[in-house]
Amino acid sequence: MKITIIGTGYVGLVTGTCFAEGGHEVTCVDSDVNKVKVLQEGGMPIYEPGLAGLVQKNVAAGRLAFTSSTQEGVERSEVIFIAVPTPALPDGSVDLSYIESVSRDIAAGMTGYRIVVDKSTVPVKTGEKVAETIKRYGKPQLEFDVVSNPEFLREGFAVEDFMKPDRVVVGVSSQRPVAAMQEIYAPYQAPVIITDINSAELIKHAANSFLALKISYINAISVLCEASGGNVQEVARGMGMDSRIGGKFLEASLGFGGSCFPKDLSAFIHIAETLGYNFGLLKEVQRINSAQMDRFVKKISDTLWIVKGKSLGVLGLAFKQNTDDVRNSPAIELCQRLQAAGARLRVHDPQAMEKAGAILKEVTYVADMNEVAEGCDALIIATEWPEFKRLDLERVRRGLSHPIIFDGRNLFDPAEMERLGFLYKSIGR
Repeated sequence: MKITIIGTGYVGLVTGTCFAEGGHEVTCVDSDVNKVKVLQEGGMPIYEPGLAGLVQKNVAAGRLAFTSSTQEGVERSEVIFIAVPTPALPDGSVDLSYIESVSRDIAAGMTGYRIVVDKSTVPVKTGEKVAETIKRYGKPQLEFDVVSNPEFLREGFAVEDFMKPDRVVVGVSSQRPVAAMQEIYAPYQAPVIITDINSAELIKHAANSFLALKISYINAISVLCEASGGNVQEVARGMGMDSRIGGKFLEASLGFGGSCFPKDLSAFIHIAETLGYNFGLLKEVQRINSAQMDRFVKKISDTLWIVKGKSLGVLGLAFKQNTDDVRNSPAIELCQRLQAAGARLRVHDPQAMEKAGAILKEVTYVADMNEVAEGCDALIIATEWPEFKRLDLERVRRGLSHPIIFDGRNLFDPAEMERLGFLYKSIGR
């Protein structure tokens, strides 16, 4: 099918590229002319494993194109996906101005029946507003359908998640767009759940909030493990083998971050309040997540006594492994808090140093992960990059003024680290 994707961020670019890989003819639209030029010239504005090769392959095959003209995209395709940002507002709600603006642009460019699909994460009832906007600004008697098709992509694993989804959720208000949506997703051989638009929009926020809840739950358990001498990894293993619970998202850490979980959690709490429900459970999830960082910073300060004037190495700046995304990154927050306490920082990340440079100032960026600890009073692991498991620990120990490691991602075995001569502090163990 001929498909247009409006927005070439993490969601839009992955979605468009994977649709092209599935055999569809895809036009990706972005208002950022410079980003479009980079993509047209074979560059990549983001890091996502496997994505660059698929973009190049499908551009060469003529199935994937980029433009800054929404009208061109609307004219080319019968199905138009909206994948623009929905940033958080101070009160926990989300800014839907990009959605409204794109809806108006789509309405202005439509010359016949179109299926308009909301791929962005939006509050329930947004589909109704999109439909109202298109009807208001479009030509009279023009036919269209609005569909909700939330994404469930994990940054760092987005291509794999798209090509092999657990399920595809399609929210509709009529049966007319169902066959087209089923055809679009047929190459990916996943169950397609057809539901109403409001339910589809709720599914996205409900799913992300539940995953955030699991993370905060195991982080709360990690506090009990430290207080009792238990091991949170063993507790999580015993819990996760229960088929009713499952082992995913039961890894104790600094807490969750990124562009989705914090924003979607706040948005869902706000949505509930507008509907007359006080979602206290999710407010506690937020509190636990914030407290987890407080405890880790306290662990560092209690061990070092005085942080001011100390030189600290930090491994990891991205909010998680396999991405260069530093939005709401716990690692960045940790660095900023250590800087505020007077520490000097040497930092490394395999992919995120360039983007971190726009946020994190007056630190030393180090190209080699094994050199970060040189001359430092302690080393801190803040992101779970698999590369960090291959640290030259003997070199790290020699480089440190004191052999102290704070591991916010539980990458190493405590007994082995003690055997190697480290004072090793991790989470819930």
